[in-house]
Amino acid sequence: MNHTALYDIHRQLGAKLVEFAGWMMPVQYSGIREEHLAVRKRAGLFDVSHMGEVEIRGKEAASLCQRIATNDVGKLREFQAQYSLFCNPRGGVVDDVIMYKFSDEHFLICVNAANTAKDYEWIINNKNGFAVEVTNKSFEFSQIALQGPSSQDILNTTLKDDFSGLKKFSFRLSNWNQIELIIARTGYTGEDGFEIFLPWGNAPELWKEILEKGKQFGIHPCGLGARDTLRIEMGYPLYGHEIDEDTNPLEAGLGRFIKLDKGYFVGKEAIVQVIETGLRRKLHGFEMIDRGIPRQGYNILNDEILLGTVTSGTMSPSLDKPIGMAYIRTDVEFGTEIQVEIRGARRKAEIVSLPFIKKKD
Repeated sequence: MNHTALYDIHRQLGAKLVEFAGWMMPVQYSGIREEHLAVRKRAGLFDVSHMGEVEIRGKEAASLCQRIATNDVGKLREFQAQYSLFCNPRGGVVDDVIMYKFSDEHFLICVNAANTAKDYEWIINNKNGFAVEVTNKSFEFSQIALQGPSSQDILNTTLKDDFSGLKKFSFRLSNWNQIELIIARTGYTGEDGFEIFLPWGNAPELWKEILEKGKQFGIHPCGLGARDTLRIEMGYPLYGHEIDEDTNPLEAGLGRFIKLDKGYFVGKEAIVQVIETGLRRKLHGFEMIDRGIPRQGYNILNDEILLGTVTSGTMSPSLDKPIGMAYIRTDVEFGTEIQVEIRGARRKAEIVSLPFIKKKD
């Protein structure tokens, strides 16, 4: 079982630790609801060092990235980041990733923890003919996510710098105690925030300093439990729940990250075929009318007709009601009343649009 550089700190803080994707990770400290609301109202600090990082360097790095990603890497300027998908030749999702462009010859790709080894091999298998070097840097980088409306003030105070000019999905380098940090204005909570990449062993010192400087802003250390409820409220997919190698991006509502006019990429032909034949199911949100919390795998029904299956569900701390996402037949419309089969009992719910939480920007 892998441990991040922050493992001892998590234990000292009394975190409940669980196995996740081959890592022992904190699922919660003071409680998921408290941590969740801290991120929505103030700030939360997450250890996401289990995420993988794959580096591509070489004169044809940009060309390889265009081949393996569904989004248009050619639109990226230096020090910009982009959400994208890797697809297999069948159009299924190999992984969803964030691509950070330093230059046409240097990219850093952040991948899901459970997929790191698979993604690395997949990139290697698709790099034939390209003059590039692909390196798995996952055990060289720690990654800390500072999320919430007060995150900029906390980062400015901690690093004695001004990050007000750093736009969303952009990143820059910063120096802290003579250590180079990559500061990216990205995250997976729906809030403003930053993801900080730094040398593996320096994470404990920075974590402590951010928590100390963030006290005046009401910061909380947060676990994967709050990270999950935050992303569900935003309708963000999680690999292994909403997306996998048998799910295409169109079903998952991720069509805006597929750029068919950019030229060839792995999986393009299969995705075009899906567009031509039409979808048979699509990811929807739903809110419970009756009591009960939906969980992955529960059936969605309309009387005796099976409409689909739940992919994620939770009690929303922001809305104070149970919500979920599910793949449902495409002929089911918003506002339709459905039943969710929870432990053998059918509970009423209503199809709603995603995201559950509407952000202003």
